[in-house]
Amino acid sequence: MPTPEFILDLRRHIGSASLWLSGASLLVVREGSIGPEVLLCRRADDGEWSAISGIVEPGENPAETVVREAWEEACVEVEVDRMLWLDAMDEVTFPNGDRCRFLDHGFRGRLVGGEPGIGDGEISDVGWFPAGRLPAPRQARLAAQVRICLDDPRDVVLGLERR
Repeated sequence: MPTPEFILDLRRHIGSASLWLSGASLLVVREGSIGPEVLLCRRADDGEWSAISGIVEPGENPAETVVREAWEEACVEVEVDRMLWLDAMDEVTFPNGDRCRFLDHGFRGRLVGGEPGIGDGEISDVGWFPAGRLPAPRQARLAAQVRICLDDPRDVVLGLERR
C-alpha cells in the first residue's frame, strides 16, 4: 500500500504542507558465514537500499508496523527483538511536492518465516548483505542504523545524526 488512506484524507485538507508522521524501521539480522548479515530492501521510488520501513497507521504500535511492513514489502515473517533508536528525521519532499517529516522508531528483529521477496511493489529488490559491506547507493543513515544495531546499545539512541 503506497500511501495510507488516512494520509490521502489529510492531504485533501492541507495540500502539500508538511506533515509530522510516525514511521518505523526494522533491521533484520542473522549470522552469516563471515559475520552478521542484514536484510535490506531497494526502494522502488528512489533506488536506495534501506531497512524495512513504513508509516505507523493510526492506533498502531510501531513494533506492529514493522512486522506488517516486513510481510507486505519483503514477504517475510519477523519477530521484533527490541527498539534501538528514535530519530526526528529531516523533512522529505516527494516528487509530487508533498512534504513530510518522520519520527522514526528503529527496531532490530529476526526472521521467523518466509523467503525474502518482492511483495507490494514498494521495493524492487531484497537481499541479505554482510553488515560490513553494505550495497551502493548507500545512505549515511543506513550505515548509522546498522552500526547501532550491531553495537546493541543498552539504551535507545536518540537521534542518528550523533552516530
